[in-house]
Amino acid sequence: MSLKTGDNFLYDLPNVERIEQQFIKKIDSTEYALALDAAEALFQELTREFGQPSNITVFCGGGKNAADGYLLSALASAKSISVKVFELGNPLQFSPTVARARELALAGNAELNVFTGEETIERGLIVDALIGIGLRGKLREKYRCAIRKINFSNLPTLSIDVPSGLNAGTGGVLDIAVNADLTVTFLVYKQGFFTGHGPSCCGSLILRCLGMEREESLSELASASIMHREKLCKMLPSRLNYSYKTNYGHVLVIGGDYGYAGAGIIAAQGAARTGAGLVSLATRPEHISAMLTRQPEVMAIGVSSGQELEPFLSRPSVLVLGPGLGISAWSEQLLHIALDKKISTVIDADALNIISSKKVQFSREHAENCVITPHPGEAARLLDISVKEVELDRVSAAIELQNIFGTTVVLKGSGTIVCGRSSELVSICPYGNPGMASAGMGDLLSGVIGGLLAQSLPCLSAAELGCCLHSYAADLVVDELGEKGLLATDLLRPISDQLMIEGRSGGPI
Repeated sequence: MSLKTGDNFLYDLPNVERIEQQFIKKIDSTEYALALDAAEALFQELTREFGQPSNITVFCGGGKNAADGYLLSALASAKSISVKVFELGNPLQFSPTVARARELALAGNAELNVFTGEETIERGLIVDALIGIGLRGKLREKYRCAIRKINFSNLPTLSIDVPSGLNAGTGGVLDIAVNADLTVTFLVYKQGFFTGHGPSCCGSLILRCLGMEREESLSELASASIMHREKLCKMLPSRLNYSYKTNYGHVLVIGGDYGYAGAGIIAAQGAARTGAGLVSLATRPEHISAMLTRQPEVMAIGVSSGQELEPFLSRPSVLVLGPGLGISAWSEQLLHIALDKKISTVIDADALNIISSKKVQFSREHAENCVITPHPGEAARLLDISVKEVELDRVSAAIELQNIFGTTVVLKGSGTIVCGRSSELVSICPYGNPGMASAGMGDLLSGVIGGLLAQSLPCLSAAELGCCLHSYAADLVVDELGEKGLLATDLLRPISDQLMIEGRSGGPI
């Protein structure tokens, strides 16, 4: 999803509706007048993105979204564009606003047809005005059929306000949704656009405010915010000329059971490349040579039991637990003894799986110093729900994890979510791409966050900046090499390069 915004705040659906009604009341206007303005904005963005088409096919449902579709149809017809409208709503049940918009489309010579499912669309541009924010539960079959027609046409598609089938509040898709090339949304950004299925369904996303001023008071209604990499980079403390490695923390990564040596190694490299002064890896003795060969700057420690690990736990300022840890007796011993330490900790991967199995208990005693970084499968196990339930409402899942464990939560995936204390807004990472769906990416992220914690960033800031550095690095590599074959270790240099560039640009890094 490409994004054209300087806006920070995102909104859930109850507050989107509240903002719309407040705006209409403030300007002493009507829903119909607002829909007319929306249609003008839609036509401008449509022609800017695709050029002026010779013909348009518009799919209209029965709710408020349809009013925008009918009015756009009328406007396009007035510009000598051939317009065909497929209707899925019942005109006898339309609100006055939608009925009036339909009358204008009819008067403007748009061709209106009841949708049967037998239609073929071979050329032109498609406009999706089926549902908008009014999605409630599963779609009726005729709506699923229309969405399949839109997606299988392979024609340029504009979605009005929300791609139909996408829950704009959560980013979830219950069964099927429109995959738009362009989504033009109104007044404010909906939080579901930036996580889950939202980025892939929206395509390019454009906000049209329709004359509404960006008032500070709207921030009070926000449910989430977008992370900004440049702003977060400025939170990392500057390095003094009079410095030692001990000034920038010591990260100890604990992981790398048999068969999973690489995960611990990647996490350790991530911590080192992010600027930790010292990095150690506690792993199986058989993996020491691999670590030293890969990154000799990392201090490799071979441990065969929790008892052997204990002497090394007094040295680090940050622990990263879980990359390649496995779920063996060795794994449980190391995790049990490490969790007793009251220092900043990143908990990832198999450490989370062991905690969810109840074989090792997690205490909330120093939870405020901890960051957990589950992917959807690990989150589902921690919450004792299905992965599908997590993905249907990722924001709620992250909030629930924070409520249960008291830690900062990083829920990985499309539109990674970071959730701190209940008093703080959930934040969503706008960077990243499908090439990141490869082994080791999560291990790298846990090491990056650990490296930032070692440099005295608070948990929330380290989690947010870590996500941005990690995902933006992937975008840089993909721009050069493409998505297929992207490896976690490909991101190491771009991660450190970002910090170097920010430092040279006059910031405090």
